[in-house]
Amino acid sequence: MLKYAPLVWKNLGRNKLRSAITGVAIAFAVAMVCVLRMLPAALDSMLDRMSTGTRISVHNQAGLTYSLPYSYVNKVRAMPGVVDVASYQWFGGVVDEDKGVQFPNFAVDADHVRVVFEDWKIEPQALDDFEKYRDAALVGTMTMQQQGWKVGDLITLKSTILPVEAQLRIVGTIERGPFVWLSREYLEQAMLAQGFSFDTTGTIWARIDDASLVTPLIARIDETFRNSEAETASETEKAFFSNMMSSAQGYVTILLIVAGVVTLCIVFIAANTASMSVRERMGEFAIMKALGFRWRTLFATLVVEAALLSTLAGAAGVLLSIGATNALRSITAGAGGAGPMNAFFVSNAVLVQTLFIAFFIGIVSGAFPAFGASRKPVAQTLREVF
Repeated sequence: MLKYAPLVWKNLGRNKLRSAITGVAIAFAVAMVCVLRMLPAALDSMLDRMSTGTRISVHNQAGLTYSLPYSYVNKVRAMPGVVDVASYQWFGGVVDEDKGVQFPNFAVDADHVRVVFEDWKIEPQALDDFEKYRDAALVGTMTMQQQGWKVGDLITLKSTILPVEAQLRIVGTIERGPFVWLSREYLEQAMLAQGFSFDTTGTIWARIDDASLVTPLIARIDETFRNSEAETASETEKAFFSNMMSSAQGYVTILLIVAGVVTLCIVFIAANTASMSVRERMGEFAIMKALGFRWRTLFATLVVEAALLSTLAGAAGVLLSIGATNALRSITAGAGGAGPMNAFFVSNAVLVQTLFIAFFIGIVSGAFPAFGASRKPVAQTLREVF
């Protein structure tokens, strides 16, 4: 079969414009399929980066919109294996009421976030100031860039759920995420000034000293507060973020279905091109068969021609997807490195699978027209052509 390789290559370049257009169409479609196939892995990678195996989320069993008594914080902190605990209360602050909440902001236990979120690598001086000053705030770098803020700026956040307007001073940044943290002590005193006591929290985050203790501690925490005024639902940090992104996973399923439809469209595009190429060369095939070429030889050369075009276009599509994902990572890294696109990368498994799909498309699209043309009798072919 190798002796026919020059013939296959020459036939592939016989109509260069049509081959190029077909190749570009297949390459772009393969690149899109490649990116869509990476979505589940990208989401999983993003969850791994966002979470650790030693942090537990504790919230109301009824849902995140329901609060927990603040007394639960000390009870969880006293459990064996718990290193420290910090409460996490949604503040819902806005800079401009007309624009609504533009970034997530929470009131946290300033004295405890240093230990609980140790892996967030917040500057020690920023944490010192956050613990020292009641009106201090830590702001995510992404939010700093979007709002045009800098360390030392005074900002005002008006809560949309509490009767509080917080006057804050930025003392440092959080590299991870767009979050804004203010001190819970500030919130409690501001609520007291309005005549309200504040003794609840939205979520409790607990850091565990040993990952092997996470599962038993989750069970112990929920068992401790069973049949209480507010039963808890504890979960790992990864499970917490996974549930938060459950709607995104639904979109991923839809996109994978789209990828399947796109693949089917590629088959039809390639099959149409192969069919046109075969139809134009029917007379040539009849002459070759009259000269002694066997139908199996003609069939094989046509299939190889279609497979070669599809595979080369698929390889170009894979390179295109690698370039696109590298560009996305560079862009998101420049914007703070917290975007989900930063988790996109072409794995070897996806690369091999996509190339195989491109090769399979070439085989399928070339087989049917090649079989019909190679099996047709010489006399019938010549009558149809002439």
